[in-house]
Amino acid sequence: METTDLKHQECISTLRPIRDALDVLNGKWKLPIIVALTFGEKRFGEISREVHGITDRMLSKELRDMEVNGLVKRKVYDTYPVKVTYILTPHSQTLGGVIESLRNWGELHRKKILSGEV
Repeated sequence: METTDLKHQECISTLRPIRDALDVLNGKWKLPIIVALTFGEKRFGEISREVHGITDRMLSKELRDMEVNGLVKRKVYDTYPVKVTYILTPHSQTLGGVIESLRNWGELHRKKILSGEV
């Protein structure tokens, strides 16, 4: 019984942080937005053009959510007309290894699917 309880606790302690991460990164658009911003500070329109298929309304919502979760910083410049840019926070930059691992896995998976191995 003790071993089962220990395994259950290990499972919970593994799943909790994964669930926390997925709650912040959930959805179709957050990772593509992060990837677009990996290449530097961008204005709303630039992000919209780079993240194909996202509507302006959805991009606006996702950027707000990402700002609340500390993934993106919104910079407003005191110019006329007002200039607004978005940049990754140091916290979101820690996702670099995760994104690289996802990319590598995605490339491997695509090859397996296309070759009929799966």
